[in-house]
Amino acid sequence: QVQLVESGGGLVQSGGSLRLSCAASGSIFRINGMGWYRQAPGKQRELVATITSGGSTNYADSVKGRFTISRDDAKNTVYLQMNSLKFEDTAVYYCNANVRRSFYGLANDYWGQGTQVTVSS
Repeated sequence: QVQLVESGGGLVQSGGSLRLSCAASGSIFRINGMGWYRQAPGKQRELVATITSGGSTNYADSVKGRFTISRDDAKNTVYLQMNSLKFEDTAVYYCNANVRRSFYGLANDYWGQGTQVTVSS
């Protein structure tokens, strides 16, 4: 099995910063893409940022210039540095990883349990 555990969420004031971490563990041969998603109350889950195994990144327009996604393959961990936080960033943030568990196995998506980020106005 593969487990993803997020950490770093919490309460922060507008304009502040927060850094989320997501560590993958279990049966892992190779992690392909990784990403962060979020879901605000009353809204659908949306993509925040993704990063490929080669380090290419993609961001939602709403977070460009403020958020930075990165990964540490030695630790099987993906990070999301969030700066200049706004009230509208308030949501549950979920990490995602596409994981190949063996050389001949197919890759599957795995999700973390989510971590709450609350930005006060």
